[in-house]
Amino acid sequence: MTTIKVPGRPTWQQTMLRIKDPAKTIPFYTEHFGMTVIDTLDFPQYKFKIFFLSTLPEGESYTLTPGTQEAHDYMWTIEGTALELTYNYGTEEDSENFKGYHPGNQDKDGFGHIAFNTDDVYAACEKLEKAGVTFKKKPDEGRMKGLAFAYDPDGYWVEIVKRSEGSNISNYFNFSQTMLRVKDPVKSIAFYEALGMTVVRKKHFNDFSLFFLASSSNIDQSVDYANIPDSEAYSKLGQMFGPVLELTHNHGTEKDDAFNHFNGNEEGRQGFGHIGFLVDDVYAACDTIREMGYGFRKEPDGGSMKGLAFAYDPDGYSIEIIKRGGIEFGDKKVEK
Repeated sequence: MTTIKVPGRPTWQQTMLRIKDPAKTIPFYTEHFGMTVIDTLDFPQYKFKIFFLSTLPEGESYTLTPGTQEAHDYMWTIEGTALELTYNYGTEEDSENFKGYHPGNQDKDGFGHIAFNTDDVYAACEKLEKAGVTFKKKPDEGRMKGLAFAYDPDGYWVEIVKRSEGSNISNYFNFSQTMLRVKDPVKSIAFYEALGMTVVRKKHFNDFSLFFLASSSNIDQSVDYANIPDSEAYSKLGQMFGPVLELTHNHGTEKDDAFNHFNGNEEGRQGFGHIGFLVDDVYAACDTIREMGYGFRKEPDGGSMKGLAFAYDPDGYSIEIIKRGGIEFGDKKVEK
């Protein structure tokens, strides 16, 4: 079997969630989880605005103004992964017609959660609860002790995970995961490996398996992740500063031709939108992605925004392909 590799050094750059009210959601992530708004894209002509948030290393100051060309230049060359929050104008005021976004975790939903690592889950959850954050699961509830799931203002699940000992990460929290459910891990892993990701840990249980994939900028190139003991893989996973893509496979779904996950973009189930990758050349990358046979939601020259694409992965999740360095998005820029 020929191994496909997408050219142009693809790196995982974003996870997108739709939000109802940025006045609530942005402070949730900046004040409670220490994230920084590093850029915005405002499209008044289309009535939506995008906020990009990132975990910066503790002590690093960010002096650029989101929405300026300088912030755009920074955003579209980052090696890490940002949380993209998309706001459609007016949703926060339309309580009669707009009931909110679909946070996932219902029958056949694909998107599961995002996550943050911290040194002490119990102390962190106590701090969050005192600040008014609500929980799906507290650290000592349920079968799996020592981890928690908080709710963000839109009802998305935010997992709180213990960081590995010896991580040398001084941030109280760091953005650490995006979880998606997959039907067939063989197909999904091959797809994301073609986009430059590496399986850094596998964990098998009786009826499901977890696969953790990291982008090239987030791994130790000297480590042979496929051949280290699980204890070492677990430790290295918990020491990573940037997030991993967690693929959850419920055993047997790959044998059911009729089974599909909802991808977050269906009418009435919109919430999670996509993940995105930076590449050097969108057109060359898409030529190779096309060979994998899963199709495109938007070709590079389709629609009004030329030079970026949305491919489908094996489960129908949207995968944005963006030129490293950015393009002219047609947004209303902030003037300094």
